[in-house]
Amino acid sequence: MIKSIFRNVLILTLLFTITLIGQYNIYETIDLEKVEYSPKDFGTMWTFDDVPLDYLKNEYGFEPTEQWLEEVQKSALLFGGGCSAAFVSEDGLIMTNHHCGRGQLGSVQKEGENLLRDGFYASTLDEERRIPNLFVEQLILIDDVTAQVISAINEGNTDAEKVENKKSIINELEKQYSEDTGLRCEVVTLYNGGKYSIYGYKRYEELRLVMSPDFQIAATGWDWDNFTYPRYELDFAFYRAYDENGKPVNSPYHFTWSKKGADEGEPIFVVGRPGNTDRLLSVAQLEFFRDYTYPTMVRLFNEVYEVYYDLFHSRPENESQLLNSVMGLGNARKSYAGRLLGLRDEYIMAKKRDFQKKLIERVKADSELNQKYGHIWDAIENVVEEQKKYANELFAFQPLRFAQPAYIKIAGDVITAAEQLSKAENERLPDYKNDKINETIENIFPSEFDKEKEDMMLRAYVNFLVSTLGEEHEFIKNLSNGKSGDEAVEVILAKTKLSSEENIISMFNEREPGEILNSDDPFIMGIQYAQKRFMELQSKSTELNNTLQVLNQELGEVVFYAFGDVIPPDATSTLRISDGVIAGYEYNGTIAPGKTTYYGLYDRFYSFDGDTYPWGLHERWLPPAPELDLRTPIGFASTNDIVGGNSGSSVINQNKEIVGLVHDGNLESLAGHFIFIEENNRTVATDSWGLMEALKYVFKTDPLVKELESSKLPE
Repeated sequence: MIKSIFRNVLILTLLFTITLIGQYNIYETIDLEKVEYSPKDFGTMWTFDDVPLDYLKNEYGFEPTEQWLEEVQKSALLFGGGCSAAFVSEDGLIMTNHHCGRGQLGSVQKEGENLLRDGFYASTLDEERRIPNLFVEQLILIDDVTAQVISAINEGNTDAEKVENKKSIINELEKQYSEDTGLRCEVVTLYNGGKYSIYGYKRYEELRLVMSPDFQIAATGWDWDNFTYPRYELDFAFYRAYDENGKPVNSPYHFTWSKKGADEGEPIFVVGRPGNTDRLLSVAQLEFFRDYTYPTMVRLFNEVYEVYYDLFHSRPENESQLLNSVMGLGNARKSYAGRLLGLRDEYIMAKKRDFQKKLIERVKADSELNQKYGHIWDAIENVVEEQKKYANELFAFQPLRFAQPAYIKIAGDVITAAEQLSKAENERLPDYKNDKINETIENIFPSEFDKEKEDMMLRAYVNFLVSTLGEEHEFIKNLSNGKSGDEAVEVILAKTKLSSEENIISMFNEREPGEILNSDDPFIMGIQYAQKRFMELQSKSTELNNTLQVLNQELGEVVFYAFGDVIPPDATSTLRISDGVIAGYEYNGTIAPGKTTYYGLYDRFYSFDGDTYPWGLHERWLPPAPELDLRTPIGFASTNDIVGGNSGSSVINQNKEIVGLVHDGNLESLAGHFIFIEENNRTVATDSWGLMEALKYVFKTDPLVKELESSKLPE
């Protein structure tokens, strides 16, 4: 009874606040004191076992049946551990994004081919190429195991015991369900612990490449247009799943193809696996992200990105090798920068504060709830205040392999060798015994050492450390005399003995192991300091994180208790369905169209003088194919709720027909990690109509076209 009254009051409050929220644009002055939250702030990433049928009926006049939901769920796939995909014919044909699989093209590339640059197409089954270590998974089972997990957690007396009990019961449930069903089963945490579900997956482990377009059309605008809209690209790829007998998988669950896509305002659904969101976290945690986590990550990725961006432009002969690095790092830095931009938006933070304020008021008004949950927010703030004391050093001293120059690994190997040589012969690892030690030392310095690149990486790494710790920090003074940039590189390389194979060999010949370990070499001294300090900080961090995990579990319980049938849980890299419509929006003082056309693609190309980077076009697109009507939509923006991980998600209509293929969100969508603002948060997708026209008239893939049109292999 208490729960029912509590929830009804909250729902009425939610519905009332919808009418108080003004349009979020540059022409309206927002009074932050009057900003209130809305249930729509939590988006529409619905789990398949809890789709709000009444909401869909009221919003769109469409109420999906259980059969519809089952067929949609089982048509969708998790792709390769990080993206989304779907079956698009009864013969195991799979569609996803080009960027989800482009890193594996080299594994099936033959001599003389450049599949990244030119693309690939197999016109027959025999020509399809198997991709090693690639798989897809189909969600078959969803079961609620909340009672078992929470019961186990509550048996713990300390935060550490509760966390350990949670791990144990999850391992037990996953093992039990996997043995009983033959599926790969995992426990999924929803509402930060307010609900737990077991998901069971069927895995398809043999995938073959059917078609991959040229990189230029799959990533038009490259890292500049990434997370932007209007957008003009065809980011797609096709694969086929094969069974254990080497035959194409028969997939009764699959989406069919829409001939003309969707109209603006028509209900459409994104089906895929959004990575993760933090929409239910406390304001204190969001402020920690805003003031510590994201500024640090942006600085780091800025530095490393600049290295690869400069190399990409100065080494055209290595374009293919450097391209993925530029794109991947550019994607990461813009992702963090966009989230930071959202957290620095006072309109967004005012909404988050209002939600927390009203939730606390409701809890405090109920003595039973207050006794159980009233402490949560103050306790979280206390933990966060402790985290702030160590945050910068923890960020700086954590292992960051992708951002560290080779000098760091070299120094680490020197330290390991010196530590091993300090031991008796019978206590050393095999590679450090007398018969192997000389060979091991000779191999410490890489046989292929790109000094220009590694010096650039060293500059970037030191710049990051100085910006994070400050030039007066003891570590920075010892490492580079407090210098940054090129000055730091000069200082460090002048002091180190680790810049050549000869120096390293002579160091081991001339010095005792203890002398090496206690030397003033900036790399050796710096790594030992960083490792020791990181171990100290990690111990404190683990203790704080255990406490925070338990508090977030309690916060999740109260949020689920209040809103479980009103708002969806945070994204968890598991399958969701999101509703929306194609719609333009206001941005930069103008209006973005709901759909973009091939005219825009060619306008971008000619507006930038046809340069390869970043709006170039492969020769197959020049001139435009005479049959290609440039008025055809190439992409669209919709109000569906997505985040990273939704890449490769199919966009379908009520008839389970594909109308688009998700490849991105706009810049405003990056704040969607914390809140969904429907006014300008947009999914960005390739249009099914435009994609089909390209397959017909540009790529000329007739058998593939026929398979998509008929949903089966042509005779």
